[in-house]
Amino acid sequence: MAAERVSSILKHLSPNNPVATITSKSPDDVVITLAIRTPLCKGKKGGFKDTSLEYLMYAILKAARERLGFSPELVEDICMGNVSDGKAAYKARAAALAAGFPNTTGASSINRFCSSGLKATADIAHAVAAGSIEIGIAAGAESMTAGGDAVETPFDDEVLKQSQEARDCMEAMGWTSENVARDFGLTREVLDQYAAESFRRAEEAQKAGWFDDEIVPITTKVKGPDGELKTVTLTKDEGIRPGTTAATLGKIRSAFPQWGPMTTGGNASQVTDGASAVVLMKRSKATQLGLPVLAKYVGSTVAGLPPRIMGIGPTVAIPKLLKQHNLTIEDCDVIEVNEAFATMAVYTRDFLKLDWTKMNPRGGAIALGHPLGTTGARQIVTGLSECRRTKKKILLTSMCIGTGMGMAGLFVNEQ
Repeated sequence: MAAERVSSILKHLSPNNPVATITSKSPDDVVITLAIRTPLCKGKKGGFKDTSLEYLMYAILKAARERLGFSPELVEDICMGNVSDGKAAYKARAAALAAGFPNTTGASSINRFCSSGLKATADIAHAVAAGSIEIGIAAGAESMTAGGDAVETPFDDEVLKQSQEARDCMEAMGWTSENVARDFGLTREVLDQYAAESFRRAEEAQKAGWFDDEIVPITTKVKGPDGELKTVTLTKDEGIRPGTTAATLGKIRSAFPQWGPMTTGGNASQVTDGASAVVLMKRSKATQLGLPVLAKYVGSTVAGLPPRIMGIGPTVAIPKLLKQHNLTIEDCDVIEVNEAFATMAVYTRDFLKLDWTKMNPRGGAIALGHPLGTTGARQIVTGLSECRRTKKKILLTSMCIGTGMGMAGLFVNEQ
């Protein structure tokens, strides 16, 4: 550990080598020792359609406990990202206890829309860094079968009349997607081409078994056409559509014709159920426990922008995070940008001049699905798996956030 501390100091004395700085190792680094997820299943008709949110939480936490490599009594806190369930905090605590964590392990839920899983990761990482806890689990779980993120009743008139941007916070996500397409001149052809490539990459990854080391099998019950429940074990993502082409996507009608013609069920993220979990602690603690380090948490940030074009949130969050660490986009090896809509993914790619071969190399939410509270952690799990497979180092994750924000996270693969 002394050698690592000296190495860290020397790296920080080399201001012209920011990559060396973030890849240096120190006992005080916050590191990831486990990163797993469930299969992502089609909302309302897939493998988790009859599975409750609390069971999804329980299943991913049980899988994490079984793979910790140390006593669950050492886990001090669990933070669970979730968007659509107002009782998520109750359910997260019950799920943790059911999964075999003692009552001395705290649990909470957190909601920053589509970034909730990354926000949970950041909160646990920062608690570890500050010495508030030694070990924590960041997770995310969403049953979009049971709920979504739509605003069902108008906000208070006194709030809405104060600001147009306050009123814009009520715009449906599909509406904001059409705003992006219209404001920035995106064409349906380009959007469908992007979506087809997402499906192609995900199909290739699934057939090659690249997802296998990130997915844990989940046993649950599914109600068949006869109304009977049967026990199944789910191991594969369900949203991937083999053979999808831009031509076939071009035949799909607009999902939101009242707002515009560009966004469809084929070039937007899927309604999906799923969960994910990441275990964090300081490097010194991982060394003490004899645990392999998967990755180092470098940092994360959030940035705001007009709510009506919330989809381009990554274009403000990514530059902010890179500037904080004196990095360029070229320094990043794998870039996971959540594909809430092809509109925002295409604009983000082109505006930031992202190397498309580095961006979502296994496909993204268009092909895999977007369980809202899960995605921020799921991107970490998938991105680190891809880094391990390709022997790459720097992982950047980012997503847009409803009401006009973006978030981004930075990690270093150590496997």
